[in-house]
Amino acid sequence: MTTLAAVESVDIHVLVDNVTDSLSSVPSFVETELAGLGRRRGAAWVLGGACLCCAAHGLSCLLTIRSGDEVHTVLFDTGPEDRVFEQNVSRLGVDLGPVEAMVLSHGHWDHAGAMLRALQLVRDRNGGREIPCYMHPDMFRSRALKLPNGSFLLMEDVPSAAALEANGGRVVCSREAQTIAGETAFVSGEIARVSGFEPGLPGQHRRTAEGTGWEPDELQMDERFLAVNVRGKGVVVLTACSHAGVVNVLTHARKCFPDVKLHAVLGGLHLSGINERIIPQTVKALHGFGLEVIAAGHCTGWRAMAALCTEFGDARLVPLAVGKRLRF
Repeated sequence: MTTLAAVESVDIHVLVDNVTDSLSSVPSFVETELAGLGRRRGAAWVLGGACLCCAAHGLSCLLTIRSGDEVHTVLFDTGPEDRVFEQNVSRLGVDLGPVEAMVLSHGHWDHAGAMLRALQLVRDRNGGREIPCYMHPDMFRSRALKLPNGSFLLMEDVPSAAALEANGGRVVCSREAQTIAGETAFVSGEIARVSGFEPGLPGQHRRTAEGTGWEPDELQMDERFLAVNVRGKGVVVLTACSHAGVVNVLTHARKCFPDVKLHAVLGGLHLSGINERIIPQTVKALHGFGLEVIAAGHCTGWRAMAALCTEFGDARLVPLAVGKRLRF
């Protein structure tokens, strides 16, 4: 059980996602990329290709948390690479100067690839102050997917602790839960695997501790979620990829906050590829959490999105896209 003070609001701005979509209608608490662009540039702005953000396989979200007279800003993941992150930040008109903490959800390249550039951009705007980077110690292990022929497909490593610190980060490594940003945001510890049907990432391996071989790493225990408790609504859970399984993520969140309603889950649900086989169980189990909003994107996959829409309708399902701003 964890105590997390309620805040007035949290804005979640999607800086990187797999898709762009500014034409579909959205609920009242969501602003699209183009709507935000028009609001910033005024009535005389000209729409063209130079305005638009770029989609890429990955996820990055900027949280702006308002608590009383205080405002706290947290960067959750950075997407796969520098160019996409920097271009989208620029075209969305995002000021990274207020960022006071960076959180990496898990040790995969599509969430960590732009961390070093993000640190540089933040420090260019904040006078050079160092930024705490919240990591799990196992994120730094090299990873690979074992292919059917027995060979390994290597994944790009996340930036090392030394590289992060050389670029102005202050690495905070922990396996345990902690609160950050003036105790307005909660970074979970390791997520218990209790659902019985969520397999993690089949085929994933990691380097052994001595670095001489590979060992299975399908559960990926370094994955954590981020949570904010919004007064009058409940807990908003950011699950970047749900390698733990979104049902396990939400079960863990409910255990952490048993006296607070779960209001929303946002992020990738990783129900694509081999995990398409657990879409029915996942959709059924999600009913048990009483969520008002399921904001799914990144690695969720179109089959899962279709199943979620059929089951929950567009009153609760909010597909993510680059540039969308969700206000809770």
